[in-house]
Amino acid sequence: MSTARYAVRVAEDPADREACFAVRKEVFVGEQGVPEDLEYDAYDAGAVHVLAVREDGEPLGTGRLLYGEAAEAQTGAGPSVGSLGRLAVTGGARGLGVGVALVRAIEEAARARGLTAVDLHAQTHALGFYARLGYEAYGPEYLEAGIPHQGMRRPL
Repeated sequence: MSTARYAVRVAEDPADREACFAVRKEVFVGEQGVPEDLEYDAYDAGAVHVLAVREDGEPLGTGRLLYGEAAEAQTGAGPSVGSLGRLAVTGGARGLGVGVALVRAIEEAARARGLTAVDLHAQTHALGFYARLGYEAYGPEYLEAGIPHQGMRRPL
């Protein structure tokens, strides 16, 4: 297991966004078999993307925050609730705390936009991960891209 250091930042420039999309392609499309036309959507353009990068520049993980009308379309909640999604960590970086760091960066971006809660659609195998970070499951299990999911929310 690597002990390389990494940083998490908001993906501001085109190269960072491309790195985010490359991680998503590796994890969701490559590993999980999600069709590319479902993985990339119209929400990507207005989302806040975060990127974890190893000190040598290797992308390790990504996630995104939707807010405003885009989040409302995803969550069905009011304008004060953001939507965390597309959280992905590369296989070699799992177990290093990258996922936790990405979630916390997304929550910070949500706070900076005045949001009071973050909602997400968790793959059911990841429910325990999100629960450890303070998210509470709600509603029934459902399929999204053929993968079992459940809604979760955390007040900020």
